[in-house]
Amino acid sequence: MAWDFSTEPEFEKKLEWIREFVREEVEPLEVLFPGCEFLPLNDERRRIVDPLKQQVRDNGLWAPHLGPELGGQGFGAVKLTLINEILGRSPWAPIVFGTQAPDTGNAEIIARFGTQEQKDRYLAGLLSGEIFSCFSMTEPQGGADPRVFTTRAVRDGDDWVITGRKYFSSNASVASFFIVVAITDPDVPVHTGASTFLIPAGTEGLVLEANHHLVGADPHEPGHSLVHYDGVRVPSDALLGEPGQGFLILQTRLAGGRLHHAMRSIGMAQRAVEMMSRRAKSRFTQGSSLADKQLVQEFVADSYTELIPFRLTVLHAAWLIDSGDERAARAEIAACKILASQVLKSIALRAIQVHGALGLTDQLPLVNVLLGGIALGLADGPTEAHKVNLARMLLKGYDAEDGDWPSEMLDVRRAAARAKYGELVEQ
Repeated sequence: MAWDFSTEPEFEKKLEWIREFVREEVEPLEVLFPGCEFLPLNDERRRIVDPLKQQVRDNGLWAPHLGPELGGQGFGAVKLTLINEILGRSPWAPIVFGTQAPDTGNAEIIARFGTQEQKDRYLAGLLSGEIFSCFSMTEPQGGADPRVFTTRAVRDGDDWVITGRKYFSSNASVASFFIVVAITDPDVPVHTGASTFLIPAGTEGLVLEANHHLVGADPHEPGHSLVHYDGVRVPSDALLGEPGQGFLILQTRLAGGRLHHAMRSIGMAQRAVEMMSRRAKSRFTQGSSLADKQLVQEFVADSYTELIPFRLTVLHAAWLIDSGDERAARAEIAACKILASQVLKSIALRAIQVHGALGLTDQLPLVNVLLGGIALGLADGPTEAHKVNLARMLLKGYDAEDGDWPSEMLDVRRAAARAKYGELVEQ
């Protein structure tokens, strides 16, 4: 097994094009259209964004998370990481490249579990970038714990009738369709009793009761909705996958989404480190630049030594996936999910501190980086739950010690060593 940290020259050319394209063409959109990434394109935005999307397509980089059979590039997870860490630098970049959340994860599960009719109906619009989708899972009373979900889907002839409420359904206000997880068999564990459904927006009984925004969000952003499924009736072909596969589909979608978030977080953190470093070199106070102050040097060094291990963890998880060992990648993905929030928060706080009061204003993106880190500690499952899950996975690989003493205790090791080599050494 060879370890290689180099990038093949042909793909490195693509990465260099992406870096320049995002810096020169995409980042200006943050200033022109702040918070408008997930709004349907009006004529003004379309005049700018559509040609940018076409340049991405012309360079063979559109929807890099999907295989060629679905209109993507089939780059694999490692190359996708190298792309996404660049796209993470700008909130508009994923839209321009067709890799925005939650649509990437939604497209992947439709591609993997959907019928051909479902792919034709829902995937085409997602892949063209013309529509948005909503993943509707979290419930008001249960948060991220599917074991206490109360949303039910009951058979009625050839139809399913869905009743319940979902909260934090991101982009529900602009979505063309919803992917909802509901309990179809309450008498068995959720692992086999939940199912997933595709529901077009505007279906009778699908009601957006409230729409809430995260702190710092622009008021015109799509936000996160409380959705009431009030006896929503859908035909049997609305079922995604098989009955009882909801938890499997849920885990498949969330695992990919967690890794994609981590990939983009690398770019967000890198941009904050660069801003911090430039400001430290530029700002003079008390007779010298901030870069000459030891505490600021510590900020820069600490940020770098947090960013690099995080990036390598994400790349290693991606490498495991490309190697076909998705089971082994589970622990790495959980670690990526935990680290993404921690690294973004700590680096953003340092960068804000180096910029002083200016770092807290809407003139710089640093508060958004900080809030993004806080949000990632909750989105797709809270950090605490992932730590518990990671610890359980890791502890499965160990057995309890024999006897009363740790096996690494010197007296225990000495006895074992003498038993092995005693006749060859002086007692």
